[in-house]
Formats: sequence, C-alpha cells, structure tokens
Amino acid sequence: MNPVISIPAVITAVVGTVVLGLCGCAGAPTIPETLSPASTEALAMVVPARGAQIYQCRAKGAGHEWAFVAPDAELLDTRGNVIGRHGAGPFWQALDGSRIDGTVKARTDAPVAGAIPWLLLNAKSTGPAGAFSAVTSIQRVNTVGGLTPAAPCNGVTVGTQERVHYTADYRFFSNR
Repeated sequence: MNPVISIPAVITAVVGTVVLGLCGCAGAPTIPETLSPASTEALAMVVPARGAQIYQCRAKGAGHEWAFVAPDAELLDTRGNVIGRHGAGPFWQALDGSRIDGTVKARTDAPVAGAIPWLLLNAKSTGPAGAFSAVTSIQRVNTVGGLTPAAPCNGVTVGTQERVHYTADYRFFSNR
C-alpha cells in the first residue's frame, strides 16, 4: 500500500529544502569551543566573504617560503551584494565607513582539507559609527581554499606575490 502524500506537503518540503540551500543553513558548522566568543556577546550578523589570501615568496635561512601578506576580499550580504571590504591589518570595513580591526585570539585547523584555519578574533572599532562599529569579536569559519600557493618558491621567484582564492563566513558578535 502506498501512502498518500498531499501536494502541499511536497511543495512545503521542496521549498524548505531550496530555502535551506540558498541560505547555507543546511550544513551549519559545528564550531569548536576554543573559538567561542565571550558569554556576554551575541551573534550580530554573518558576513560571507570572497577574495584572495596574498602570499609573497621570501628568502628564509638557506631556503625560500611563501609568507602570508594580507587578505583581500569583498564582504557580501545574503543576496551576494557587496557591503564592504576585508584587508590587511586585518580590517573589515562596511560601505558606510564603519571599520573594525582584528587581532587573533584563537585558531583551529579547518575541518576541510586545503582550507585556511578557522579563527576567533578580538575586534575594535576604528572608524565612524555604522554597521560594524559595535562588533567586539569575529569568527572566521566555513573556509574554503586560501592556503599557500602550489607554485614554486625559490631564488627565481623570490619577491613575487601570488593570490590564492578563498571564501569564508565572518560571524560578527557584539555585546548583549
């Protein structure tokens, strides 16, 4: 005997699946306890980013290595529109001019191979009041890519820079 499935139930299930897929909620990551913000902070917003991690080939001792220089990424809203920029310092700046600078507080390896680490950063407002000015902590999670370049780093390439594509979610927290 086949169970009867109502059309509204099927539509609800399909729409729910599509919505979860679009918002990225379906595979919400398990964030390690070491990356937890203070108990006095609450999640204010999740800001996806896409861009590059910039590395430079440098001499080190008798050899050479790729050294991290800076991030260079666009910050996006849930529709994919640019709402700001992430750069060296590191800093996050909204289009309204509000800006926060971060310092790494904790890090853990990404659960996906080939991805830059997940981080917890302390944040300090360094710009005018606006969308980002109340942010006190940042988590970098859901990272994809961004690790050191595969290109050779040697005496011939010393001084060159490489941009390695990455994406991440920045979870901004503020005091309750």
